[in-house]
This record gives sequence, structure tokens and C-alpha cells, in this order.
Amino acid sequence: MEYKEYVERWGMQEITVHGPSDGNPFQDYRLSGTFSGRSETVQTEGFYDGDGMYKIRFLPSFEGEYRFQLQGNFTEANREGKFCVTAPGEGNHGPVRVANTYHFAYEDGTPYYPIGTTCYVWELQSDERILQTLESLREARFNKIRFCIFPKHYAYNLGEPRSYPYEGTPMDSSVLTDENFSQYTDKTEGNHWDFTRFNPKHFRHIENCIMELQKLGIEADIIVMHPYDRWGFSNMTKEQDDFCWNYVIARFAAFRNVWWSLANEYDLLKHKTIADWERFAQIICKKDPYSHLRSVHNCHPFYDYKRPWVTHCSIQRQELYQTAEYTDQWRKAFGKPVVLDEICYEGNIQYAWGNITAQEMVRRFWEAACRGGYPGHGETYLNADNVLWWSHGGKLRGESWERFGFLLDLLKETPGLGLAPYEKRWDCVCAVPEDEWRREVKSYYLIYYSFMQPSFREFYFDDETEFEIEVIDTWNMTIEKQGTGKGRFTVRLPGRQYMAVRLRTVKH
Repeated sequence: MEYKEYVERWGMQEITVHGPSDGNPFQDYRLSGTFSGRSETVQTEGFYDGDGMYKIRFLPSFEGEYRFQLQGNFTEANREGKFCVTAPGEGNHGPVRVANTYHFAYEDGTPYYPIGTTCYVWELQSDERILQTLESLREARFNKIRFCIFPKHYAYNLGEPRSYPYEGTPMDSSVLTDENFSQYTDKTEGNHWDFTRFNPKHFRHIENCIMELQKLGIEADIIVMHPYDRWGFSNMTKEQDDFCWNYVIARFAAFRNVWWSLANEYDLLKHKTIADWERFAQIICKKDPYSHLRSVHNCHPFYDYKRPWVTHCSIQRQELYQTAEYTDQWRKAFGKPVVLDEICYEGNIQYAWGNITAQEMVRRFWEAACRGGYPGHGETYLNADNVLWWSHGGKLRGESWERFGFLLDLLKETPGLGLAPYEKRWDCVCAVPEDEWRREVKSYYLIYYSFMQPSFREFYFDDETEFEIEVIDTWNMTIEKQGTGKGRFTVRLPGRQYMAVRLRTVKH
């Protein structure tokens, strides 16, 4: 038995037990454990990791001494021991939780403002490209990334992945082109998989990538299922699906930076029903002892985000032009955080979902943020290498990504936790602190003028409150201080688009 004597709070304890490798260890043998500290007792399940190794993982939520007891149906599994949990290291704030109804915070109470991106199969690329992606993520200051554990088959994404989740062989992909790819979607012919035997190397590699994200402070929003498939993974049987879910949860749940996305575009998986999605959700709720964030992403109809297992809305826009403009309506409808995981991609491909400008992407980010939601980025620029960030990762080629760190810094300066839309400002988008929206005069206003271009704005709140005035150029990332205002006052603006005004009360 192998494990660490010391683990930091919200770190991972991994215990390795050597056992039998005969028969089918994925099905024939079981390992579970109970971890007990002064403030919690957690039961979790282990998994077979190949080569006669069985592992079980634990994410401790408190400091101090823990004891564990392992059980299984093979002799070597029945072990016990103890270890010490130390204070969390720098940058370790614990898992992200829902906070203040519409927002997020780490478990230690530090506010978390998701500024995410989508790279569907970045981790299934070459080592060189994976390193490029991680460097791009660091430079762009993204703090969340959506990606799949199954390979993806779609236009501009026809190559084979570096590995597969199951033992077996794929169909011949040499016949694929961007013109005929749809003929091979959702096909099983030519694939030969053993859905009772996972490929541990595939999952170990993904875990290494999750850990690299964790080092950068990035949440791993893991998409477990999706319809863009030519290998047969999207139309497995009920038993095969459930077997997969149990294995995935056992492997990934103890990473503090994991989120669960049941699917990308759940409604396009024609072999799944709502009953299936609800069953998957119940498996997560039962088998993930750490209650990581959970949602499911749509193509056309929204899932019922009022379902009690859903922690936040994971939304793809349903309308060609307006996306972020509906954020405040979705907040009211579902009463949960609104994460706009797909508001179109900056790029120049033929599809309408992948050819908006950088300016429009940034506008949608600000629009969503000032309406109390959390927008997500994507990029689909054609290039000679046929490598698109949206799926492969690599290098960012657009211009919007450079502007999101600026927005993130401003969001972190929000008093309290999170912004709420202030509806009394009918001719602009105005945000106030979530905790203050019922107050007559707020301590903080963030007013965004979007595509409008006023040359000045007049304000009046009351006769006593004095505000510090700042004019923000959201595209050029500048903040101009214009002194203070009290009673009726005027703010000068440059008469161009994408400007914002921030007003903060002066403390005397």
C-alpha cells in the first residue's frame, strides 16, 4: 500500500493497492474506502488503474489527522492507515461553490468570477500543442476551460486523438474530409471496442492535464458526453454509460478544480432521453462525495435548470443576434448562476456560430457581466495548419482574449460578491452589487454603453452622496479618472463605442 503521510487541505490523497490482474479487473474487483477526520467522514470508491494497481482518492476539506479504512473483494484491499492534512498552499482556495444565489466563491470564501474558454479536445493533442495551450491559457488569464474526455468528430476536427478511453481499435479515418464528415457522425461500423475495459493511460493523461490546469488556477469543466462522434461512444447502452460514469467519477472527483458537465449539446444525443440525463445526474450526486458543480449544456432547448441537482445554468445562445442580453431574464427564470458557455466564437469560419468579431465578443462579455452573468470565450480562425483553438487549443490568434483579464480585474473589485442588473437604467446596461440592489442609492455602479456612443451622460442620485468618477474604455483597456460628482453631475465620454462608467462612493 502506498500513500502520502502529509496532504494539504483541498489537496488529493491517493492510495495505491496492488491486487489481482486476472479476468477483467474493471468488473471483477471492487475497492472502497472511508476517510474520517475530526470534522468529516467521507466514503468514496476506488478504480482499477491497470498493471495490477487499484487506486482510491480523497479530497480532504479540513486540517488535522485523518484515518482511513479500505474494503474490497480481494485480500490486498482490506487495509487501514492514517495521515495528516496541513494548511492549504498558496493559490489553493478549495473547490468552487455557488454563492450568493447567482455567483460563485471558492470554499474558503474567496470570490470566483469565471472567465472561461472552450477547447474541446486540447488535451488529446500532441505534447507540444498541449504545452502551447497551457501557455496561452496562462497569458490570457482564463480561469475555466471546457473540454471533453471523449474524442470529437466535426469539421476542422477530423484527426485521431492521441488515445482512446477504451481498449480496442477505431474505424479507418483516411476517408474523412471536411466535406463528408457528417456521413460518419454517430456511426459504429468499423470500430472495435471493449466497453468493459477502460484504457487507463488515456485517463492518466487527462488527469495530468487537470493537474496542470490546477497549477494555473484554472477550473476544469469536464464534458463527459457529446454527440460529435464517429467511434460509437455516444450511443453506448445504458449499462455501458453507467459503467463509464462510475469510473470517471471515481477517477476525477478528488481533483478540487473539477466541474461536471453532463454533456455538450445534450439534445443532439438522439440515443439519450431526459430519463437518461436524470439518471446520470443521480449517479454524480450519489458517487461524488464533494458535490462539485454540475450542469448540462444545450444546443436548442434548454435543460430544466430548475432541477435540484443542477447547480448553475450552462447556456448556449438560442437566437442569432441576442445572447448576453437575456442574462437577467435567465437569472429570474432559474434562480441560479448563469454561465454563458457558448455565445458564439470569434473567428472567420463559414458557420454563424464561429465568425463574430473580437469587438463583438468583448461586447457580449461586458453585456453579460453587467447583467449579473458569466460569459465564455471561443475562437475559430482558419489558418494554414487547420488548427482551431475551439477544439485543438494551441495559440490564440484573435484579439478578444487580451481584454478579458482587464474585465476580470474589475469584477474582482466588486463590493461584496457579484454584480446584479439594475433595471431602472432603461437606456444602458447598469450593474450594482448583488447585495445592494434593493437600496435606493448604491455604493457602486458599473454602467456599460455597449454599441452606443454618447459624448456625455448626466447623473443624479441624491444631493448628499459623492461619487468617484471613472471612464473605462473596455476595448483599449484604459481607466480615466474624472474627479468626483455630487448631486447633479456630468461625465464626459469620447463619443465612441464600448465605453463604460464606474461610480464609487467617496469615503470621508
